[in-house]
Amino acid sequence: MSDVQVELTVNGQARTATVQPRLTLADFLREECRLTGTHLGCEHGVCGACTVLVDGEAVRSCLVFAVQAAGSEVTTVEGLGGPDGELSPVQAALRDCHGLQCGFCTPGFVVSITAFLRDNPRPTDQETREALSGTLCRCTGYQGILRAVQQAAGAETAR
Repeated sequence: MSDVQVELTVNGQARTATVQPRLTLADFLREECRLTGTHLGCEHGVCGACTVLVDGEAVRSCLVFAVQAAGSEVTTVEGLGGPDGELSPVQAALRDCHGLQCGFCTPGFVVSITAFLRDNPRPTDQETREALSGTLCRCTGYQGILRAVQQAAGAETAR
């Protein structure tokens, strides 16, 4: 297969690379952009650790080829905080509520929760549980993560 030139915007910065058509977006972000916050767990779209925003929608970057994202705006966990390193409300809430332990799933949760709260700023407990069901955590038991979503929802509402 011939290599293909891919142009997209990642965290507000134009990125261009020549890649193999079978290169996943997750690998593009990690290898070409050196953004290692996007984690690869299962590489089958089940665990959610590789979740990023593509044109504002949460997607599993291990299931998307980089060429499919050409022309898109991609936001990774690195692009969610403030320009001065300030944590986003979701990141701060996960820290405050002990919603992370080993941290492997955390980037996927941060991105997923960010998109969820953007679309549903005042979620019920059941809506939150349903929204989080696509990201797996083996450490926390989810209670801190659930509290973090509610805290972040309150912080977003207060803005």
